[in-house]
Amino acid sequence: MAALGLGLQVRQFSTSVLRQALIRPPIDVYGVGGRYATALFSAASKQKKLEQVEKEMGTLSSLIKDPKLSSIVMNPHVKRSLKLKYFGAAMTKANLSPITVNLITVLADNGRLTLTADVIGAFAKMMSAHRGEVICTVTTAHPLDEANLADLKVALNGFLTKGETLILETKSDASILGGMIVSIGDKYVDMSTKTKIHKLTKIIRDS
Repeated sequence: MAALGLGLQVRQFSTSVLRQALIRPPIDVYGVGGRYATALFSAASKQKKLEQVEKEMGTLSSLIKDPKLSSIVMNPHVKRSLKLKYFGAAMTKANLSPITVNLITVLADNGRLTLTADVIGAFAKMMSAHRGEVICTVTTAHPLDEANLADLKVALNGFLTKGETLILETKSDASILGGMIVSIGDKYVDMSTKTKIHKLTKIIRDS
């Protein structure tokens, strides 16, 4: 019943989504935020306003980071109507499109405004995939030198298909001790020394 209720709430997002088949984004982003973002992607796609809405998500992100506005719209003790009043005024001032305003209206009506950042993040992933970008995050214990970084890019490009572009982000985390952790698209590979030690320790304990 809960899943059905959520589905109905999400479908309220756009009347066009109710009348027509949902246009699926190139990737699925799971969770409640992903459901709303999928409806947003579909509505924006049908109106050929994907790029415009993407820019507006950046504006929306800045709005919810404003301390004064955030203290109202993210406060669970403030009435939904009051939240929408203040948020609506901010969106009107920012000259946001009806698609974006409709998203916030539905989130407010369903008591989901706290998920706004999740929706924005999910939509960003969908748009990145729409452009053929494959986001990859590589975590190593120490920063990679240029030679190792070049070798890594060659290896990672092997995962891509025609028309895709690699967007690489590297991070350093001394706690993994060595090796690396790779997240590319929907794939996740943990080759860190820390994880190897944990696995070895478990084998020794279980033997």
